[in-house]
Amino acid sequence: MKRILTLLLAVCWLVSFAQTKKPDPNKEAVIQSVNKHQHELIAISDKIWAYAETALKETKSSKELADFAEAQGFQLKRGVAGMPTAFIAEYGSGKPIIGIMGEYDALPGISQKAQPTREPLQTGAAGHGCGHNLFGAGSLGAAVAVKELIASGKLKGTIRFYGTPAEESVGGKIYMARDGLFSDLDVCLDWHPNAETAASTQSSQAMVDFIVEFKGKAAHAAADPWNGRSAVDGAEAFTHGVNLLREHVLPSVRMHYAIKAGGDVPNVVPEYAKVWMWVRDSKRSVVDEVFARVRDIATGAGLIAGVEAKVTVQTGDYEMLVNRTGAAALQKNLEALGPITYTPEEIAFAKKIQEVQGKEQTGLDGAIYPLKETKVDPEGGSTDVGDISWNVPEITLVTTTAPKGTAWHGWAVVSCGGMSIGHKGMLFSAKALSMTMVDLFTNEQLRKDIRTEFDKRKGNFIYKGYIPDGPAPVPTN
Repeated sequence: MKRILTLLLAVCWLVSFAQTKKPDPNKEAVIQSVNKHQHELIAISDKIWAYAETALKETKSSKELADFAEAQGFQLKRGVAGMPTAFIAEYGSGKPIIGIMGEYDALPGISQKAQPTREPLQTGAAGHGCGHNLFGAGSLGAAVAVKELIASGKLKGTIRFYGTPAEESVGGKIYMARDGLFSDLDVCLDWHPNAETAASTQSSQAMVDFIVEFKGKAAHAAADPWNGRSAVDGAEAFTHGVNLLREHVLPSVRMHYAIKAGGDVPNVVPEYAKVWMWVRDSKRSVVDEVFARVRDIATGAGLIAGVEAKVTVQTGDYEMLVNRTGAAALQKNLEALGPITYTPEEIAFAKKIQEVQGKEQTGLDGAIYPLKETKVDPEGGSTDVGDISWNVPEITLVTTTAPKGTAWHGWAVVSCGGMSIGHKGMLFSAKALSMTMVDLFTNEQLRKDIRTEFDKRKGNFIYKGYIPDGPAPVPTN
């Protein structure tokens, strides 16, 4: 009996050993590559964090990334799609062609030191309140890791890094898509800083960004106001009409505006007024419907005030076309890496931010959760990554770089992006994305399955970017 038990145990051990999956040497290699380059990636991220350059002004930030890519052996195309701060870095040849995107624009007015209490680094300056300093460097780290495998002959195909400016206000990716710069990709990847780590299975909000201008006739507000036509009357009638419309749109619709010009002095009938507005919804088709009604409101407001009304579209984003097949492939690599762990000092840093902002002091969440069901209506937020997802299958990772409950597009995210909490999320993302790209390069069936889902979800829809004709609005100063 003892010999039989011994034999059974040996058989069980052999079966267990046979079933144990050996680590993929290519995935081990990309992890080692990210570790090897981590100090360079952190340095690049910190420089971009300090530059804090806003949309289409990211001259130094894009140069940091492009120069590093070139030094690593990538072929560079700078100033693509008519934007001096947009570029493409490519290595390898032939199919498959796998793309990965990186952003690096900051947000105005939220400069912040890398500390858990509010103190601007430079008063009134911009700050990386969406973590794009991490986004660009992390994605490039993943691209470099894959490039090294191609260079050594372990992978075949082309890796392409897209330096994409102006996500926050212009939509640089939309101009790049209009020029067909993504059209030959098999799959594209990106990631974004977040308060949790997950293979994203959620969409985003479609959006249209537009200006409404009213032009009237100036007159003395006391002596002869009857000779004037108030542009501000037009603007007020317009915003009142928009607010009446709120009752009659879907709960998923969001409408928000800012009055950019509304007269200069009280005793002059104002001849010019300007309203900047966004309309959002979880579906592009609903945005189009609501925007058509808002256009009518602008026309009506002009008639009410007896002034000229003009609507000018500036840009717009599509909702994300989710690819669950790609997300599932990414999920396996997240689980292989395991959760992000934090030091007591990093947890204390996060809790202090939460305390200052009046939030529950939960610290940081580096856990890896199961794939989530895709919601019909996503949480708030729009991105030009959505436009790319209608051009090519897109896989998105979100990674913890700040504590939960803190205000995004705010000082706390800037603070974490300039220290080790943000750095850890960036390096984790580089590893997870490069591991997933290894799967994409080596597994033709995975690529086919991702494309099949993409084609099914997109259907017969023909993408057209929601941007005006002509070049991107590159600043002249």
